[in-house]
Amino acid sequence: MSTAAKGKILIIDDEDRLRQLLARILQLEGYDLLQAANAKEGLRYLDNNVIDVVICDVKLPDANGIELTKTIKASHPAVEIIVLTAYGTINDGVAAIKNGAFDYITKGDDNEKIIPLVSKAMDKAILQRRVLELENKLNLKFGFERIIGNSAGITAAIKLAQRVSATDTTVLLLGETGTGKEVFAEAIHQASPRNAKPFVAINCSAFSKELLESELFGHKAGSFTGAVKDKKGLFEEANGGTIFLDEIGELDHDLQAKLLRVLESQQFIKIGDTKTTQVSVRILAATNRDLQEESAKGNFRSDLFYRLSVFQIILPPVRDRKKDIGLLANSFIQTFATKVNKHIKGYTPDFLEKLEAYNWPGNIRELKNVIERAVILCDGNELDASLLPYEIEASATKNSNAASAFDLAAIEQQHIIRVLKHTQNNRAEAARLLNIGVATLYRKLKEYGLE
Repeated sequence: MSTAAKGKILIIDDEDRLRQLLARILQLEGYDLLQAANAKEGLRYLDNNVIDVVICDVKLPDANGIELTKTIKASHPAVEIIVLTAYGTINDGVAAIKNGAFDYITKGDDNEKIIPLVSKAMDKAILQRRVLELENKLNLKFGFERIIGNSAGITAAIKLAQRVSATDTTVLLLGETGTGKEVFAEAIHQASPRNAKPFVAINCSAFSKELLESELFGHKAGSFTGAVKDKKGLFEEANGGTIFLDEIGELDHDLQAKLLRVLESQQFIKIGDTKTTQVSVRILAATNRDLQEESAKGNFRSDLFYRLSVFQIILPPVRDRKKDIGLLANSFIQTFATKVNKHIKGYTPDFLEKLEAYNWPGNIRELKNVIERAVILCDGNELDASLLPYEIEASATKNSNAASAFDLAAIEQQHIIRVLKHTQNNRAEAARLLNIGVATLYRKLKEYGLE
């Protein structure tokens, strides 16, 4: 008998003696057991416990076990189900397997059959659960779950990206530098049928024309000085998966023509080669340029632009996502506080106020860097405005002053304060100078919190 439980099993059967006997046998094998006398009770156990294997009778007082199998698999796909049949009919067995059962066994078969069958089902269930856990971790790391924000612009972008993920459609991500275009590209790949294959990203502005061509398409040995051996390009490396071409607006005209061919035929010719290479790659591209305008100027091929822009997604800048700044800041605080082993619970109101007043030309990337710096400098348990760089502090003051200069209520408030100072707080005299009634002055003082 094992001292540690090997997994949890739920037996659903209305025959008490048989159910309890089976439970005892499996407990002796080291499994944790739960028992239910009907489908309703069994489903309640499934909802409130982590069950690995279900052993279910075909004939239950309130359900058919074969139909119940389908219900269980729909809501608990990692659970493996063994169906108990009274007479072992082939029809019952086929129907059970079709509905997702691991296997079926005839009631009354000796224990030598049930124990190995349960062991195999348990192995598969545990493996399934580990796969689901890994998928969940991948989604948190690379999926849409990592995109933070609920403002209208980012929500609309997420919905579009989720809709297009299941297809093989080329996507063009548009937005300023630092708005999270690569994060979106990774999420689209992760939610696509290609997610088991590579995701390859390259910044097209980071290489010269010659080097970029070699990086993208590869080369044959001897095709140019320094090409001492054959090299696979990134399109080959991404075969079956997704390639993300960042800053595609920087692509040279000759490479634009070569990329167009890949989009049209999924074929290209390596540098120095004479035959074509065939791949199956989904292309996601991004740019902070207006490609339509660049196309009109002759800087970007119009035919390539139209092939790339089948499905466009515009990512909003941070200045248009003011209500998301606090959410983003909190997420970055948790990340960086954990890295430097500090306990920081959040930020002060003035810290957030100054973040929201800043224009964020570097967008999310800049915000992330500012939070990292603040966390490193923080000696307490929350971030305050003193930890912000000078340019953010200065910008907040400037914006506040600019807003006040055009805010009628703010101008009126300041004028009342000046007149009260002039009259040494004689409110009757202040009301006379302001050419308003004393009651009106008192109402305005209350309104502006000056009482």
